[in-house]
Amino acid sequence: MRAQDSATAARTIAVTATGDSGTDHGIRAGSAPTAGIRTGDVTARSATLATDTTGPIDTTDTAGPTDTTGPAGAVNPTDAADATGSRPDPLPRGTLLAGLGVVAFSLTFPSTVWGLESFGPWSLVAVRSTLAALVAGAFLLVGRVPLPERRHWAGLAVVAGGVVIGFPLLTTLALQTSTTSHAAVVVGLLPLTTAAFAAVRTGRRPSRTFWFAAVSGAVVVIVFTLQQSGGAVSRGDLYLFGALLVCAAGYTEGGRLARLMPGWQVIGWALILCLPLMAAGSAVALTVEPVRLNAHGVIGLAWVAVGSTFFGLYVWYRGMAAIGIPKASQLQLAQPLLTLFWSVFLLGETLPLAAPIAAVAVLVCIAVTQRAKS
Repeated sequence: MRAQDSATAARTIAVTATGDSGTDHGIRAGSAPTAGIRTGDVTARSATLATDTTGPIDTTDTAGPTDTTGPAGAVNPTDAADATGSRPDPLPRGTLLAGLGVVAFSLTFPSTVWGLESFGPWSLVAVRSTLAALVAGAFLLVGRVPLPERRHWAGLAVVAGGVVIGFPLLTTLALQTSTTSHAAVVVGLLPLTTAAFAAVRTGRRPSRTFWFAAVSGAVVVIVFTLQQSGGAVSRGDLYLFGALLVCAAGYTEGGRLARLMPGWQVIGWALILCLPLMAAGSAVALTVEPVRLNAHGVIGLAWVAVGSTFFGLYVWYRGMAAIGIPKASQLQLAQPLLTLFWSVFLLGETLPLAAPIAAVAVLVCIAVTQRAKS
């Protein structure tokens, strides 16, 4: 008797058993042995060949953690990567999204200056957050997005406190005494601050080359800032430094959450979390601070509410989820340069003479950090 089997598929195997009488008996693999069958010199055995017998069966899930925020049994493909590290990015989509977010953010300060033509600082911050929350809420309702799990709300609160309330408020207060160009250069420290927060929060340690380039970019920004301010630190600078800290914390936590849910949902739920406070703040601030509506004020309010707060953070968090927090944060080294351009083009401010030198130095730092292993 000769039996041909397969190690890769379940099949019906015909076994010919030849007895003394010369009678052939057909036996199906996987069936119970038939009593009374004589096989002569060979004993017929039933076998089920439904599995690959070439090696052990590994039942361990190697794809990564399961995302419990979705339907039961569904695995979020983004969980295949570290919750705070970078995923493979075969296409430049992640970099483009993060870069688009930087462009949106670069318009925030000029738009804020325009908004201050019509609103007081507290009114502007409260109203912009309220409008952005209404837009986000509409998207969440249309998409029928379920509430985040309880374990995500703490992170969303950090995002809300950092990028929805803290950073807009502190920078708006700073822009009452600081120029847009000066504020833009100070906020150029945000990439280094974000990378430091990410390292502490996640335990990841970027390479020495990465840190050298990041610190070099920060040094350029600091020297530029001190040269423009005459070596003194103003109250506006203190507001800006505080804005750096809270924003870096919000970016880091938002980047982590963007690995577990779409980026627009991260900022959407953070805005919803702030809506009761911001709506009440709008009602109070609008009655206390004067309102002088004009075209610049309305356009500025619309952009900081929808362009910067919602759209900008949406593409920014998606970009961070794709390329990782440290590398995405370094793209923001270009934000001060873009803001300087907008300050000249939209506000008519005088461009500092040191700006071209700082621009070249910062662009070199960006190139190095993007190539460095993080």
